[in-house]
Amino acid sequence: MHLCNDLGVPSITATDTAPELRETAARLGAFLRHLLIFSGGKHLRKMDESGLSLTQVKALLMLAGPDGEEPYAGRDIAERLEVSLASVSRAVDGLVRGRLVSRVEDSEDRRVRRLTITDKGRRLAGEIVAARMADLEAFAEGLTASQRRKLDAALDAVLEDEEIRAVARELEGIRP
Repeated sequence: MHLCNDLGVPSITATDTAPELRETAARLGAFLRHLLIFSGGKHLRKMDESGLSLTQVKALLMLAGPDGEEPYAGRDIAERLEVSLASVSRAVDGLVRGRLVSRVEDSEDRRVRRLTITDKGRRLAGEIVAARMADLEAFAEGLTASQRRKLDAALDAVLEDEEIRAVARELEGIRP
């Protein structure tokens, strides 16, 4: 059973999640909210200035990321981003019109079009990621040495996941 709080936001009831998971989720949510809204917001402004939808930004960043070396089919992007194929198709149409992404015919199946990021798309993705890094560096700068050590220790445990670690390695070389 789901209820809404005073702001109309769905709440998770005790039968849905264990209390310790809800507490972790709430603390992580507060942390992410702070990072996204109150820590400069340069990356949000950069995304807004791009004129792209959220789905377009996510697809562009996926194609520019460590997994974006090989061309993707639209269905692969839809699956990875957990959105409908129709949403991805609309998003990609706009990215192609903006010359941020190109479609290439699949060498094994001519009915399939694969997507690759263009140099223009890679530059825009880099600008969005660099703005996000600037926000994160500003946040980290505001921490005490003790807070930073504790955050680093917690992140080390999370970075045991290979997928997350691959992104971290990529971001380490990006300067705002």
